Amino acid sequence: MPTSELTFRTALDADVPGLVDLIESAYRGDTSRGGWTTEADLLEGQRTDPAGVTAVVRNETGRLLIAERDGALIACCQLEHRGDHAYFGMFAVRPELQGGGLGKVIIAEAERTAQDIWGAREMRMTVIRQRTELIAWYERRGYRRTGECTPFPYGDERFGIPQRPDLEFELLVKPLG
Repeated sequence: MPTSELTFRTALDADVPGLVDLIESAYRGDTSRGGWTTEADLLEGQRTDPAGVTAVVRNETGRLLIAERDGALIACCQLEHRGDHAYFGMFAVRPELQGGGLGKVIIAEAERTAQDIWGAREMRMTVIRQRTELIAWYERRGYRRTGECTPFPYGDERFGIPQRPDLEFELLVKPLG
């Protein structure tokens, strides 16, 4: 892992194009296969778009946290304050940097931020249930499966084109503090 310092900041409107590129590269298409977080075998099409990312950037109850090294955008995650807990989503790390421990650093910073800024006592996220390796990664970070599932938004191509009929999201939770 490079020795230059990792810095964090809240995303701005000007960051949206780079964020869309980062998120797409981590999850969809051939570029995503360079890392281990790809959803390319489950979903085709887009993962997000400029309107979706802009909505997260402008959300008054949350923030899109950016990680940079030497001024370059290398990772991001969404944090949203929801009462006594925070929601974690839109997590992306550049595919060529995956597998080197960067994800652990980002999620730890996200948890610290949610606690420090909002006093969140719990972090929640939804993960495609069929992403067993990703769920196992979150479990190693203290998240637990709840068994509570919600359907994938079939027919809404803003979230991708499903390649199988059984996709659904499972809620994962972790106590903070």
